[in-house]
Amino acid sequence: MDKQIEKKRFTPKKIAAISAAVLFVFFILYVFLLSDQSSKLNVERERITISTVQRGSFHDYIPVTGEVMPIETFFLDVVEGGRVIQKFVEEGAILKAGDPIIKLENVNLTLQTIYNQTQVVQQENNLRSYRLTLEQNKLNLQTQILNLNNQIKNQQRVYETNKQLYEKSLISKIEFENSRDQYDYLLKSRDLSIQSFKLDSLSRDEQIKQLETTLKQFQKNMKLIEDQFSNLLVRAPINGQLTALNAEIGKSIAGGQNIGQIDNTEAYKVRVDIDEHYIARVREGQVGECTFDDKTYKLEIKRVFVQVTNGRFQADMHFIGEAPKGIRRGQTFHIKLELGGLSDALLVDAGGFYQTTGGQWIFVVDKSGGFAVRRPIKIGRQNPQYYEVLEGLRPGEKVITSSYDNYNDYDKLVLQ
Repeated sequence: MDKQIEKKRFTPKKIAAISAAVLFVFFILYVFLLSDQSSKLNVERERITISTVQRGSFHDYIPVTGEVMPIETFFLDVVEGGRVIQKFVEEGAILKAGDPIIKLENVNLTLQTIYNQTQVVQQENNLRSYRLTLEQNKLNLQTQILNLNNQIKNQQRVYETNKQLYEKSLISKIEFENSRDQYDYLLKSRDLSIQSFKLDSLSRDEQIKQLETTLKQFQKNMKLIEDQFSNLLVRAPINGQLTALNAEIGKSIAGGQNIGQIDNTEAYKVRVDIDEHYIARVREGQVGECTFDDKTYKLEIKRVFVQVTNGRFQADMHFIGEAPKGIRRGQTFHIKLELGGLSDALLVDAGGFYQTTGGQWIFVVDKSGGFAVRRPIKIGRQNPQYYEVLEGLRPGEKVITSSYDNYNDYDKLVLQ
């Protein structure tokens, strides 16, 4: 009788398969749970810069670049238009206030001047003739009144004599009344003449005032035209250098047109360009310094232009005390602009990493020195040497401060 053989549940093949599966599961768990999943990059130490975070004094300043400009520029705008008939100086000339620059010709203004001169002369003659006529009328009236007074005296004597004779019946009544009426007539004539003289005087004074007012208006117009005529000779308004002149003989220039400019060469200012990052911290009164011919000069901000163009704004700085000798418009100055005094702060060396990270993170070197890991930080004030660290780092830690152009996508750098 055959004996039944019991079939084994775990054969070597099954045991091998199960073992492989268990090992695979453990490998997956190791890879996803236990191993380092951060992105890594091997970096040679010679290609990076490692700096130590330290506490020290922070000098709050920024370097700015400025262009030398005249402290005052006067633009030459022609008041009266015309054609250039004479040119006294050329561009670049040193001028004093009042020196002639160009002379213009304006035919219409010339004709208007001649017309107004004629009107003034005519009005003066009219006034003179009228005054002469009024004086003659005045003399005639005065002579008339004088004759009437004389006639009244004679007639009064006749009248009084006839009155006495009439009372004694020595003359007729008609003769008496005629003498009386003649006397009354002369009195009334004198009163009318006096009244006419007064009215003529008032009228004469009023007419003279009107003529004088008209004459003064013509003279005022003439003065305005003369001023306009004098504007045809363009003169230097200030002492300085004629740095631009756009006027040639025969060229027609319209009224109000700019023909050039004069720079005040007795003093200069420096107009600096500043990154918009500092617009809230730059204000009038702040001081900077620059070097020229191995000598240091101080400057002060006098005006801030808050308009931002291409990420930058401008400010005007004036020299404090003595200004450099021999500087010219267009020269460039490198200025250290003070934003604040010295203060204690946690510092990290300035470097190329900031252009990539914006000061939001940095690679911190492990104590072993074998690798560096990415860590969030917060940067405050800056100067060309240091960044002020507000959060994320401790004194003594080492960080990579060179450029991160090739490291932006990695969390860990392995140092070799």
